[in-house]
Parts: sequence; C-alpha cells; structure tokens
Amino acid sequence: MPSFPSLRTAAAALLTCALLSGVAGCGGDGGGPRQAGEVLGRTDAAGHHYRRVPDKGAPEIGLIVKPRTGPAGGWEIRIWVRRFRLSPHGTPARAVEGRGYARLYLDGRRLARLRAVDYRIPGTRLRRGTHQLTARLYADDHTVWAVADKPVEATADLTASP
Repeated sequence: MPSFPSLRTAAAALLTCALLSGVAGCGGDGGGPRQAGEVLGRTDAAGHHYRRVPDKGAPEIGLIVKPRTGPAGGWEIRIWVRRFRLSPHGTPARAVEGRGYARLYLDGRRLARLRAVDYRIPGTRLRRGTHQLTARLYADDHTVWAVADKPVEATADLTASP
C-alpha cells in the first residue's frame, strides 16, 4: 500500500493535469490546439492548397505601407492581423486554428515569409512605377487560409519614383 505522501503527490499531479489539459494537454489530445478548416482542391499560384474557414471568426490581415525618407529610400511595411497569431520559426508544419505566417508578394512574385509584423523593402528593390504588394495568411502546414474560397489577404500599391 502506498504511503500517504505518495497519494498526495499522485492527487496533486492528477489535479494539475486536469487544470492544464485545456492549455497544454496531459496525454491524449487533452483539448489542445485544434486543426481548423477544410482543405480544398483549389491552390494558389505556388501550388499551396486553400484551407476554408467560416467567415465568422475568420482571421484578417491588413497592410500599412510608409515610404522611407533619406538617400536610401525604400518602404516600411507593417502588417496587422486580427484573430491570428504569427507562429515563431521552427513551428511544426500543421494547421492550427488562428495561427501561421504571412507571405508578402510583390507584383505577384514571392518576396518574403513573415513571422513578425515588420518588413523593409530597400529603395533599390523596385523600378520606377506602381507596384502591387500583397500580404496573405498561411497555416504552418503551408495551406492558404481562405474565406468563401478566397485567400485571406490584403493588397496595397507602392509607387517608386526615380
């Protein structure tokens, strides 16, 4: 028969596990992060499948673009997200509700993968004229978050002068 302190330790461990099961899990799936959405047959230009989520509670993204002054020029890019968290580098490749990364596209070409909200485009990067910058949300398994079969993205124009 176990001693009294062993029973107390076991009871404390069970209680701790029960309290944390919704946060970190203690064996089984424990109510941890949920995989979200339905993977569709549709893909983006790079072949990443869309992952459809309901409009209600869906993630959102926006872009703020500011030109930099001074001889180097360029642009400061800031994304904002709502109902979404940017995952740190090294996150396992699975789709978890409301998590992932953003990808920036310049004139339809991939520019950067963002796991933070700030990015800088050097002034030497763009030729004269108007360019389109797009920020799109991806799950960590590289599927595209989509609402009503359209990617969750934001677009802004950049105009480069000589």
